[in-house]
Formats: sequence, structure tokens, C-alpha cells
Amino acid sequence: MSDLPTSAPVMWMRGGTSKGAYFLKDDLPRDPAARDAFLLRVMGSPDPRQIDGMGGADPLTSKVAVVSASQREGIDVEYHFFQVFVDQATVSDAQNCGNILAGIGPFAIERGLVAATGDETRVAIYMVNTGQVAVEVVQTPGGMVTYAGEAAIDGVPGTHAPIPVEFRDTAGSMCGSLLPTGKPVEEVNGVAVTLIDNGMPCVIMKAVDMGIVGTETREELEANAELKEKVEAIRLAVGERMNLGDVTAKSVPKMFLVSPPVNGGAINTRCFIPHRAHATVGVLAAVTVATAALIEGTPAAEVAQIPGGARKTLSVEHPTGEMSCVLEVNEGGSVTSAALLRTARKLMDGEVYV
Repeated sequence: MSDLPTSAPVMWMRGGTSKGAYFLKDDLPRDPAARDAFLLRVMGSPDPRQIDGMGGADPLTSKVAVVSASQREGIDVEYHFFQVFVDQATVSDAQNCGNILAGIGPFAIERGLVAATGDETRVAIYMVNTGQVAVEVVQTPGGMVTYAGEAAIDGVPGTHAPIPVEFRDTAGSMCGSLLPTGKPVEEVNGVAVTLIDNGMPCVIMKAVDMGIVGTETREELEANAELKEKVEAIRLAVGERMNLGDVTAKSVPKMFLVSPPVNGGAINTRCFIPHRAHATVGVLAAVTVATAALIEGTPAAEVAQIPGGARKTLSVEHPTGEMSCVLEVNEGGSVTSAALLRTARKLMDGEVYV
């Protein structure tokens, strides 16, 4: 489009185990088509290398956060997430990203949308994609955001300032209810699966039912064409059942193959997002998998090792480590709240050109 801006202010940040561009909403074109065209140029898509843009040739590094002040009661900022596909001219807001979410609080304070309130600053975030709310606690000693600290998360080298993230009302974020079909287990193409959405639409099945052990490397999964075809066939078959419609060109649902834990956690996972094997696990996807593990009779529950008590910390293992989800359940066993520990870091603040 000839009327696209030639540049825009941007902050590049690592959020959790993802990395991407953080923009103020007013700095991007208002027209959705023009905005998407601009973001494709920013990332250098479509191109497997994204050589003519800032993307890192991986879905985890081709992400965008668009942030604005909120007029909603009790909410500080609004966060609109966009997944820029690497090798397709596609920009999707069909999902949240809980990793990029980790950088929203710091970014909002850095950009002056939220005033620091002492050594710690709470930031209430409305997630535009799904209408849910997250609350982050950002370290702000002396009224300034700090990224230095002793918190460590798997998939990210070193330690950084902790950013606890509490999720509110995530059940049915995109599918309308926690279990969109009302059943904990469905049979799809001869495989027992759970269709579930506690912040991220996911399809969960046992790895052994898909012909693998569940401890394969990302590279082994990527090279398994037969497995990928089976996974995609199930994904396409469940879109309507999950109230997602035709998911052929969508980045949801996420596909999870689960197995017993191998490193002392609660459950082991291998996932596709949706076509490529994931090196880690998304924040809201981890919450959803952990939730499935607490539902009697599901494939996840059959392989998981669940701790006792009303407040349960479930370590969701993935190829490069684990993600701990803290879930609180009521007397009926239903999950009432979910929280995770994330970190973020500012990498660059300046102008991006297209």
C-alpha cells in the first residue's frame, strides 16, 4: 500500500520465552488492512528467513503487541496481540499470547501509560483478543522499571526481575466455555482428545496414542511428516466443535501431545503451534494443559502426577524445561484462579523502518 507510513516508534522486548515488537496503538495505521500490511513489512514476511525485516524466522520471534490506555473501570491498559506468520502474508489476532503479555506492564510504565507507585507497580491489563484480564506486578525501584533480578524461567538464559502474572476469568476465552462440547473426552479420528480453553484453545491427546513416546526433540517432531499430518487432520476436524469455525488458516487451536513427567514435574508436553513443533510452551497454553490434568478422565489426567491441596503448583514440562502454573481449585475441583511467574527485558527502543 502506497499510503503506509515509512516508520514508527517501537520497543523490541523479550516477553517470557517470546520476542517481538511493542507499539503504542496511536503509532500504527488505524485501518486494519493498512496496519497488517505495515506489520508484515516490519517483520519481513512472507519469507522463511524474514531477511528484509526484524522477524527472527520463527513464530516465537514474529510477534506484535499493540498497547493503549484504557477507559475501562479498574483497567490500566489494553493489549492487542498479533501473530505475524513467518512464511505467509498473514497477520492473526485469533489468540492471546501470554509470553508477550509479560512485557506489557513494563512497556506501559516505560511509555508513561501507567505511573510507577513505589518499589512495585501493579498493572491491570485488558486482553483485547479474548476480553480477559491479567494483573502484573512490575519491579519499579525508585519509580523506574528494572529488568534485573534473580528470577529464572526455563527457555531464557540468566536471571531477571520477576513479573508475577495473575489471570482472571480465562475459561472459555475463545471457545465460549472451558469445555466447548461439554465433554472432557472426545474421539476424533480414532484418538481420545480433550477440547479445552482456559485462556488458550487446546486439543490434548496422549503421545502414545499418536505413535510417539512424548520425549522426542523438536527436530524429531518436525521431521515426522506422518505425525504432523495426523495432528493437522485432528485440528481441522475439531474447529467447528470448538466454536472456532474453519481453522485452516488460523493459529488455533494449539495441539498438545502429553505423557508422564520425566523431570519431576506434573505432566510432560510436546506441542504444535499449530503446524510447527514448539520449543517451549505458551503461558496460557500451559494453564490450559494444567487445567485439563485436573479434570477426571482426560488424557492429561491419565498421565499426570497431581499434588494435593486446594492450591496446586503444576510443573508443565516441555522440550527446553518447564513452566510452573499455580492453580487454585474449589471444593468441587474446578479451577478458580491461575497465576504464573514470567520475566521480560527491554532489548531496543527506537524507530523501525519499512
